Amino acid sequence: MMMGLASEAYDRTYSDRQLIRRLAAYFLARPKHVVLAAVLILAITLFGLLDPLIVSRGLDAVLARPSPELTLALFAYLLFSGVITFLAGLVRRRVMARLVGDVISQMRHEAFSASIRHDLSFFDKFQSGKIISRITNDTQELSQVVLLVTDLISQFTTLIALVVVLFSASWQLTLALLIMSPFVALFGAAFRNLARRVTRTGFRAIAEVNQAIQEAVAGIRVSKNFRQEAAMYAAFRTVNQQSYRVNLLRGFVLANVFPTLNALAGIGTALLLYLGGRAAGEGAISVGAWYLFILSVERFWFPMTNIASFYSQIQSGLSASERVFALIDAEHSVKQIATQPVPHLRGDIRFERVCFRYNEQQQVLQDFSLHIRPGESVAFVGHTGAGKSSIAKLIARFYEFQEGSILIDGHDIRSFDLNDYRRQLGIVSQTPFLFAGTVADNIRYARPDATNAEILAIANRVGDGEWLESLPNGLHSEVGERGNRLSMGQRQLIALMRVLLQAPPIFILDEATASVDPFTESQIQRALSLILARSTSILIAHRLFTVRSVDRIIALDHGRIIEEGSHQALLQRGGYYATLYQTYFRHQSPDYRVEGVDYSGGRVRLRQA
Repeated sequence: MMMGLASEAYDRTYSDRQLIRRLAAYFLARPKHVVLAAVLILAITLFGLLDPLIVSRGLDAVLARPSPELTLALFAYLLFSGVITFLAGLVRRRVMARLVGDVISQMRHEAFSASIRHDLSFFDKFQSGKIISRITNDTQELSQVVLLVTDLISQFTTLIALVVVLFSASWQLTLALLIMSPFVALFGAAFRNLARRVTRTGFRAIAEVNQAIQEAVAGIRVSKNFRQEAAMYAAFRTVNQQSYRVNLLRGFVLANVFPTLNALAGIGTALLLYLGGRAAGEGAISVGAWYLFILSVERFWFPMTNIASFYSQIQSGLSASERVFALIDAEHSVKQIATQPVPHLRGDIRFERVCFRYNEQQQVLQDFSLHIRPGESVAFVGHTGAGKSSIAKLIARFYEFQEGSILIDGHDIRSFDLNDYRRQLGIVSQTPFLFAGTVADNIRYARPDATNAEILAIANRVGDGEWLESLPNGLHSEVGERGNRLSMGQRQLIALMRVLLQAPPIFILDEATASVDPFTESQIQRALSLILARSTSILIAHRLFTVRSVDRIIALDHGRIIEEGSHQALLQRGGYYATLYQTYFRHQSPDYRVEGVDYSGGRVRLRQA
């Protein structure tokens, strides 16, 4: 049942005291609502205590001297008390709903903010669906439990006051009641560890369901292409059934707390009823006092059992808060040694004996050194795993290197304020991501303050804006979710437009390998040329145009530089790059033609003209 429901690496264990203290800080930051709620709780408690006291005194007075006026006064008081208690309870719930809503909103804000501040390695390790579950489901669960806690506080106040009232009625019976109370409290506390364990596992199961849904929706096109809808449904059914079984167990545990405690309270009430009846019959206490005691005992056991049972149910909220706080407190792997403001960069980049690995088994760069001059364009080429993308990610500070140093304009890259630094980077990933909205919205993403006129001017700089004619509504065309209404080439072009609008001093491009039509290819080349002309550029090249256009080509193999130079110089050398060119780039040349196919020797061989 618990398979696949292990904790995440960043999960932590907090004590109840730590969690309660931390949650209390959110509420104490809103003192007006807290004070108003406390006043209303005290008012409700006061009337709850006065009711049995006044009724018992009135009952004794009526029995001693029957009077219609006294009976009417007693009725009027109870009506007034009921109305006031109802109105105070209504306002209290409205105040608490506002207070809890504000607290949960703040917690979600902090959890989401912490998530997006994490470096990319965090999202490589942990699934996005489970992160989403902590921000949404777990905080929602916490909000429901917080409302229970407010009821618990009200009932605890009532419980303390009732003890005083009970002592005034009969100190002997009150002592007997207090002797029984620890058994109820201890039984409720016994559920604590079990409740925390089953609720924590229940949240993990729900997170698995959210992850399965998120992955299924994101990959629906692939599933349909390979006709795997049934397999997708079967996978979801498995995790959903697991969540059902786990949360059924959780519900069973929590649902049995209150009835069990009620049974124990019922035994105690029956015993006290017997003892009190004997005392009243023998004249030890008055009938009114006995009535007061019976009524107060019922009111005593209700908060007592609630406190004991809620302590187990509160574990649901504490488990939820523990998961949310673990996400907020998760350490960042990218460590900045300072937060210096970043002046406008020239784009001088130095790697000095850098060592980098994703994990202990995956060493990428070892004693790596490189100097990229301001305004220079550099293309990295090499087989998969050579370290091309890793170098670009280190420059962007998406990952932390273990040894050596990276200097930007002579400054340690770890000393910069990350937000300031990344504002001066223009990054286009291999699979450009577009947000739902228009083409203009996505170009404006790098500079939210850009006007439509600026965006249009940038768009027209590439081929006089001819690429816009392929879009149904030009810059106002909707791109769809993740840009699915556009071709890959159009997405790449829009991603390059973002960078042109941003005009960053450092440009990083991980070229996509997807084929595009000749027209879009020419537009991409024009946009790329405009960017290369005014930025220090780091390109992971997959197109012949790119390697021909840059100032320097660097060939990598297993994190080592084995060749560098211009396109023509490296071809004439006839080494590693020349072999890569023959394998990956030669067929992109306009001079490359296939005249026929030679099947000799059992192999297919293309002949170049």
